[in-house]
Amino acid sequence: MSTVHVKINGIPVEVEQNTTILQAAKAAGVRIPTLCYHEDLKPWASCGLCICKQEGSPKIMRACASPVAEGANYITNDPELFKTRKTVIELMLSNHPSSCLTCVRNTNCELQNIAAEFGIREQPFEVRINDVPKDESSPSIIMDQSKCIKCGRCVQVCQDLQGVYALEFIGRGDSTLMAPAAMLKLNDSPCVKCGQCAAHCPVGAIYERDDTDKLRAAINDPDKVVCAQIAPAVRVAIGEGFGLPEGEVTTGKIYAALRQLGVDKVFDTNFAADLTIMEEGNELIDRIKNNGVLPQFTSCCPAWTDYMEKYYPDMIPNFSTAKSPMQMQSAITKTYFAEKSGVDASKIYSVSVMPCTAKKFELSRDSNMSASGYQDTDLSITSRELIRMIKAAGIDFANLEPEKADSPIGEYAGAGTIFGNTGGVMEAALRTAYFALTGKELADMNIKAVRGTEGVRTAEIDINGLKLKAAVVHGLANVKPVMEEVRKAREEGLPAPYHFIEVMACKGGCISGGGQPYASNAANRAKRTEGLYKDDVLSAQRCSHNNPSIKKIYEDYLGEPLSHKSHELLHTTYQKRNVYNA
Repeated sequence: MSTVHVKINGIPVEVEQNTTILQAAKAAGVRIPTLCYHEDLKPWASCGLCICKQEGSPKIMRACASPVAEGANYITNDPELFKTRKTVIELMLSNHPSSCLTCVRNTNCELQNIAAEFGIREQPFEVRINDVPKDESSPSIIMDQSKCIKCGRCVQVCQDLQGVYALEFIGRGDSTLMAPAAMLKLNDSPCVKCGQCAAHCPVGAIYERDDTDKLRAAINDPDKVVCAQIAPAVRVAIGEGFGLPEGEVTTGKIYAALRQLGVDKVFDTNFAADLTIMEEGNELIDRIKNNGVLPQFTSCCPAWTDYMEKYYPDMIPNFSTAKSPMQMQSAITKTYFAEKSGVDASKIYSVSVMPCTAKKFELSRDSNMSASGYQDTDLSITSRELIRMIKAAGIDFANLEPEKADSPIGEYAGAGTIFGNTGGVMEAALRTAYFALTGKELADMNIKAVRGTEGVRTAEIDINGLKLKAAVVHGLANVKPVMEEVRKAREEGLPAPYHFIEVMACKGGCISGGGQPYASNAANRAKRTEGLYKDDVLSAQRCSHNNPSIKKIYEDYLGEPLSHKSHELLHTTYQKRNVYNA
């Protein structure tokens, strides 16, 4: 691609053709303030903060959406630009409540930070706050329209990144709202609770439901035995809340922090990820050998399963019946662990720490989530909620001595940890499928054919002569062409284009789930993914079928994968759901 030579405030920089002024400025080491812009989304120049000038031209340009021109010198800061930007911020604040102290985004709010940078201490404009009541209908997400700055990020995320269309622009001018069609409640809309709207919102207008008080109450209840589990992606993100490097693996510190908070037993969802591979992998092999319905879709992601039930109910037979690792872990905690330890299952309070807001919905999605005879997962909190709990308790997380998980359901293989990033479930399954079909271990455990960042990746893996065709999808908007390809082959009576398809709702996978620390960008996703692969490589065992605790639970309790008992505890069913509930 040809390059363009420009200057930013007199600083020469060479960039690719069609690079925006904003990107060129970044390359030159110059920061231009923005609010509506986000690198995951197409720029649409809504907020007006990124205005700049081109030397020799009277035009004011919006840097996020304006491509550079050869030889141009762009001015990003002068008295006029500063005054205009400050006025824009003051106008935003005139429609924004000053309740920062009680806002979930306090000290981590993009509007708050920019207002501080511009030294805004007074409000020169009449304050008019939107009085639309909070929407607390969803089990996962809360919307507070009074704090909305109309940047439009949430709508773009929901429509362009996720393809869900639960949110849209309602009304015009000062009355514009980001809300479901016809002003429905969020829980009556197509929302799949993925939380990407909250992850990309620059302020506190959309955020996860806070359940930390429920966990504190359970911990302080002498009649409850609180058992916690942490998801794969949590271990490479929690540290960011305490100033540790992005992607640093803090598994042992999280175990220690949970115990200091008062949790009785600390387990790891990675154990159940290994369990999922045993069930889901053998289910795939059974379908291939016995002419079952193909392709098989992964079922770990609750936002994806919700999306499938709403938009592709005809594909229900293609879905793996394996529950998510969270639900498997909780079911095993209230059965196998309860029996082994002599704990009354009715007293166990099972809590999960997840990168995902949709997990708050999944834990009670249907009766299959109570396979133990009780609700298997009592509570799910996000990474952000756990960070707040640790800080409130005065725990010095960064300097904690790492501890180990409790037995017998805390041990995991490297395959379990890579569940947290796109392609990880596929890679973990292929490692075990290869062994199941050949009786041999893979010579190279790193199946790079399914790794990467493209929204859709396809690969063909040779397993002893079987050409296994796989597809990996992340970001729900990317799933439609793959689903249509599968549907078309079925309608035309052709062989399925794939054997196995992994889908994760969030870009990058769980590492950038809707409940992770706010840092949704390519560099952060790369660091978190790198951390999970590092944890995989350093694991004593890298394949789920070689996890000693997995072998033991099948020997002592489950019998074998896909057994009657494993179906009772570890598998589920699906149902057609209406796109709109109203």
